[in-house]
Amino acid sequence: MMNQLKSIFLIPELSKKIYFTLIILAVYRIGYFIPLPVVDHVEMAKTMSNQTGAFSQLLNFVSQFSGGNLSQACIFALGIMPYISASIIMQLLAAVVPSLERLQKEGEAGRKTINRRTRQLTVAICLVQSVFWVRHLMAPASSGGLGLAVAGYASGSAYFFYFISTVLVMTAGTMFLMWLGEQVDEYGIGNGISLIIMAGIVCRIPDATVALLFDVTETGYVLKSSLYTLGGTGGSDISFEKLMVLGILFIAVVMAVVAITKAQRRIPLQSARHVKGRRVYGGTRANLPLKVNQAGVMPVIFASSLLILPNLFFSILNSSGSSSFLRGLQSSLNERSWTYNVLYIGLIYFFCYFWTAIQFNPKDLANNLKEHGSFIPGYRPGKRTADYLEKVLMRITYVGAAFLAIIAIIPNIVNRAMDVDYRVASFYGGTGLLIVISVALDLVQKINSHLVMRNYTGLTDE
Repeated sequence: MMNQLKSIFLIPELSKKIYFTLIILAVYRIGYFIPLPVVDHVEMAKTMSNQTGAFSQLLNFVSQFSGGNLSQACIFALGIMPYISASIIMQLLAAVVPSLERLQKEGEAGRKTINRRTRQLTVAICLVQSVFWVRHLMAPASSGGLGLAVAGYASGSAYFFYFISTVLVMTAGTMFLMWLGEQVDEYGIGNGISLIIMAGIVCRIPDATVALLFDVTETGYVLKSSLYTLGGTGGSDISFEKLMVLGILFIAVVMAVVAITKAQRRIPLQSARHVKGRRVYGGTRANLPLKVNQAGVMPVIFASSLLILPNLFFSILNSSGSSSFLRGLQSSLNERSWTYNVLYIGLIYFFCYFWTAIQFNPKDLANNLKEHGSFIPGYRPGKRTADYLEKVLMRITYVGAAFLAIIAIIPNIVNRAMDVDYRVASFYGGTGLLIVISVALDLVQKINSHLVMRNYTGLTDE
């Protein structure tokens, strides 16, 4: 394994790409600690640590897959989420708007036009999100805000000037992150946007480790005494055997996610044989690989966002806390409730089929196979082939949806059954783990392609 790792740096082109990617990620992390102006960051740290309920759930969700952190007022607080939202919107519109569908089929020129419109939509989303977030930060508590503006800047002309400045800074921060991702795509290795999201998720590991193993005291961090005993003292204590169970569970979940992410249903293909002169062409056999998890991580993201919104809406309506009915609705949509988990699973199944239907068109694939002289043995080209592909896709999507549902609710089960901090439980499944593993597998595959092309042994080869 060490020899395989060393071979990466024996290829000048590959090593330059890796170093460039690491530098870009370092720039991203440096910007993560550049604070926004006119925000009392000491007071903000105290306020955010006391946030619970739907608002805390929303902050955790945004931080999980955006590469940013709204609970830390920095220039990259929005992360790359507005660009992801714009890309998803454009993909959905392309499925229903004929002009966008035609652009997708125009090749490089159409792709450039769609990318330009996606960037324009990203700027608009950034401006809207940053306006709402900055207002929530700087507005006084009497107006529904957090009142975190530095004294003297909470009203008047100074408030307006710095409000606009902060909105522009946050918008520029997201656009700069998007540019960094594009530089990685062009000069580095891997998908730049995905790597930024992955870096934002992985950098939360130290905080989760501290929350799991240490108690915070006035003098610093002290290792929890319950780690030295069996059984602990109950509650959220982390005893030695609980730590061992968490370690074994983490390894098992990662292995399962890797296996299902790489799992494929291979459909046999046969190319038609034809004769030109004295030569015989075609007649070869191949496979059409269909991923079991065809929809990727998108169903989990859609389902999570839909379940957060009602909880947030009910919490706003019941801001005084006087309505027992609204409190009951909020508790039923809490991450630790069975109602939440059942709804979560149902939405994941729905969005799995919905997203797969948008991304994969059996009729177009059947027509492409027919045009290239290929067919599936036992099925006529055209409608019979399309019907067969759709039938196979429905079956494997059911399995993929079941896998996503299990992975998505594991953090909630760990949080409830073992009373573990949700920052720790979130690494045992959900959006974050799926993103990290899929991006890591894609990165390893691209490094392998460079190694194999130059006759070196790949990282995953024996």
